[in-house]
Amino acid sequence: MVEEVQEPEVAGAAAPFNMEEWPFYWLTRFTGRYLLQMELALKPLGLDIPRWRVLMTLRNREAMSVSEIADHAIVKLPTMTKIVKRMQADNLVDCRQSAADGRVTEVSLTPAGVVAGRKAWDAANRIYERAFEDLSRKDVSTLNKLLRTITRSLAG
Repeated sequence: MVEEVQEPEVAGAAAPFNMEEWPFYWLTRFTGRYLLQMELALKPLGLDIPRWRVLMTLRNREAMSVSEIADHAIVKLPTMTKIVKRMQADNLVDCRQSAADGRVTEVSLTPAGVVAGRKAWDAANRIYERAFEDLSRKDVSTLNKLLRTITRSLAG
């Protein structure tokens, strides 16, 4: 005998669950497709998603702490520390002790990191253009506003 599974209530309604009406379904599909396209675009540049995240976080910034980068890149601090060390070995970033707090490691892009970041940005921008070609600037702005609001709600 197969046990019948109760469908979760959606927004207080007793309607049956339809995954295509579930925003997290689309967010997950979008993220998966985006990351796949990014991996394919970054590989010929000798980069990967973790390095991309660091390069873009540091883009147009003089320096940031490893913990700030980890926060922006949504990566745990120990993992980000390893990523930064690999990037330092690849001459993409420089690390130095913070003058204000000796416990903090500040990270900045090397000239090679700036070049790699520009190439990665060009690749990412092509993906962005394709992903959002059918949306107006206003639509993209609205999407960003909605995603910011949802993200803040999930943060507690």
